[in-house]
Parts: sequence; C-alpha cells; structure tokens
Amino acid sequence: MTRIAQLSSIVALLCASAFAVAQTAPAAAPSAAPAAKAGYTGPSSAPMMSVKDLLAKGKDDQMVRLKGKLTAHKGDEDYDFTDASGKMVVEIDADRFPQGVTIDHNVTVELLGEFEKEMFGEPTLDVEQIKVIQG
Repeated sequence: MTRIAQLSSIVALLCASAFAVAQTAPAAAPSAAPAAKAGYTGPSSAPMMSVKDLLAKGKDDQMVRLKGKLTAHKGDEDYDFTDASGKMVVEIDADRFPQGVTIDHNVTVELLGEFEKEMFGEPTLDVEQIKVIQG
C-alpha cells in the first residue's frame, strides 16, 4: 500500500508541475494579419482576347486574358464583364479580388481565367487572377 501511495504522490506532483509550467509559459504571439496574397503578375502566355472573339472562337478550358470592366454583380460569384466588343458573364471567387483595392464599374481590369464553353447555357470565364489597370 505504501508503494501505491508513493506512486500516487509522484504522479500528483508531476501533474501539478506540468500545470504550473503551462501557466507560466509565455503566451504565443498573436497571429499577424493575413498576408497579402502573393502570386505571379508578370507576362502570360494566355492570349489577350476580346469578348467577341472569345465567344466566337474560344475553346473549352482555354486560358485567356480579357481587358475591360466589371459592370454589374449578378449575384453569388457571377459578374457582367464588358469590353469594347461585347459583354459576358465571369465567375470570380471573393478571394480572387486584390486585397485593399476597390473595384467598381469605372475601374479597368485585366482578367486571367479559364473559358468554360457550356453545352447548355451561356459560356463563362472562371477568373483566376484580377489585375487592376492604372490610367
């Protein structure tokens, strides 16, 4: 019985020590604000196209670039994109928008994305990158 009492005492001391160390250990530094998204923004081999040409000649799953304006939010991830040649629907996940930049119908953007030529319904561009065009 004495041996059990000794083991119980040792276990109790070890638990108390561990608790005390945990209470006095320095707190972890608060997490920093989320880092700005990084990504490649240099030249692309994806061709620059107009909406008219993309709708007429685009191939399903083709990577393309479009330059124009987001003219309306249709709901969820769908936006109307307009350039000098026409208008089409683009799908943009919220996390694809550049952080700290406001984009409205007056801002010219370059979109890089994958063309989805739908069998039924209208074709769309699944946007992977948005670049704001200055001036």
